Amino acid sequence: MVRKNHIRPALPHIARTWRQRTATGEMSLETFDLYLRLAEHLERFAEVNGIVRFDDVSQTLVLAFIEAPGYDRHQGIIVNPANGTRRQRRSAVEALFAEARAQGFTQAAPTVDLPPISRSPRRKGTHLSSGEIQSLRFQSERGMPGTRHAALLALLLAGLHSAEIAKATTDDLDLDSATVWTPGATRTYGRSCPLDSWSVRVLGLRSAHLLRTAEPGVPQRLVTGASSAYRSQASVGAGFSDIARRSGLSTSQRKVEPRDVTRYVARQILDRTGQLSKVARQLGYSSLDSAAAMASLQWLPESGDAA
Repeated sequence: MVRKNHIRPALPHIARTWRQRTATGEMSLETFDLYLRLAEHLERFAEVNGIVRFDDVSQTLVLAFIEAPGYDRHQGIIVNPANGTRRQRRSAVEALFAEARAQGFTQAAPTVDLPPISRSPRRKGTHLSSGEIQSLRFQSERGMPGTRHAALLALLLAGLHSAEIAKATTDDLDLDSATVWTPGATRTYGRSCPLDSWSVRVLGLRSAHLLRTAEPGVPQRLVTGASSAYRSQASVGAGFSDIARRSGLSTSQRKVEPRDVTRYVARQILDRTGQLSKVARQLGYSSLDSAAAMASLQWLPESGDAA
């Protein structure tokens, strides 16, 4: 029997409901991992402040949790969390209390009157040149095949996205045909993507390195061994950041992200074929609008410009 109103014993029941929603497609695995992790963080944060019951969680405590310092992947302290992190924390608390109310653990709603968290203007992205892609390739080869960076970049250049790269294994490679298979992710569908000669070489070396010490018949993840989908995708982003910093392309004034490589790939496909459908197919999009945006092509009139 769950002690009425207590947060810790209620979490397994709430987590079970969230997991059931992932099975029906109502919630993604990434969101489940994120919400559960943050719900556990909130429980510990509340306990440190002498609070163990849902009804005693005040708006002040939730605000303190949202604004609390965090850690980067090197365990360095981040004093002021980014707006994106703050929004994730708030969303998780809202989801936790909504489910707690639905299951009868509380009637409290401490986030209901919280002020909105502003969103930064959407970044247009960094336009990478062919020369800069070559620089990324060169820097990614440092330490290969024992390091993951070249394999990560090769999969990005094939058209895979971060969530797809996080799941990619040695079994997904068909080096004889110069292709890699991905089952897709939340917003992309499964497909086979072509590999260029550089990518075939570095992925072949990485695959051989991983399989050399693996149990026979057990596929190995090419880029990250993180346990959860959320941590795996974050690991891919961190790995790419390493490459971008080493190459000198990512600085305090200019940020380079995995999506910038995807934008480069989209432009290359469009320049080579002239067909948005081929951009969408290789990047796993069901929408030509998404493909056009990634290829920096304005193919529909902006609002107010229509005849």
